[in-house]
Amino acid sequence: MTVCLVTDRGRRSPIEQAAEAADAGVDIIQVRERGLETAQLASLVIQIVHVTRGSPTRVVVNDRLDVAIACEADGVHLRGDSVPPARARSIAPRPFLIGRSVHGRDEAIAVASDVDYVIAGTVFHTTSKPGHTDLLGLSGLTSIARAVTVPVLAIGGITVERAGEVAAAGAAGIAAVSLFTDIDRPIKEVIRALRARFNISGDNSTSA
Repeated sequence: MTVCLVTDRGRRSPIEQAAEAADAGVDIIQVRERGLETAQLASLVIQIVHVTRGSPTRVVVNDRLDVAIACEADGVHLRGDSVPPARARSIAPRPFLIGRSVHGRDEAIAVASDVDYVIAGTVFHTTSKPGHTDLLGLSGLTSIARAVTVPVLAIGGITVERAGEVAAAGAAGIAAVSLFTDIDRPIKEVIRALRARFNISGDNSTSA
């Protein structure tokens, strides 16, 4: 199971969160901090890279390929309106992790050959996007997972309790914001519960 933590400085300090996430065994930290000037974003990325170095956790920067490369992050996570993945691949140093947000099967198929993973959503209703009604749902997630060979991470309304449904739909893991912002629930505890629920359901899905 792959776990991606998406930062939101409005809810929790990304630097403190990143240090805890690395210790907890989070696979990917996506630095998604809208509204920051380039210098501010770069400073934040540098600090997050610093606190995660020496751990298996990889740091990717949302949209900003230039900042990711300059700050020696591990990769970039591209939006639908970002630079095309193939173009990013031709620019970035190797090895470099490239992810892409997708919202449907055809979009996932179109980019799959040029990325290392896709994040598919929005799966469930989420507080990060209140009022969002165009949901992918579990059926849409299943369609994407069956159509591509790269790992598919589900995002949007992900909870520990829903991890089993996501695994059964064929996802390789999850990406989330709210799931990791509760300072009263250690990230290590969340990861342990997620993996337990996800792996049991994933095994059952495979055997079925």
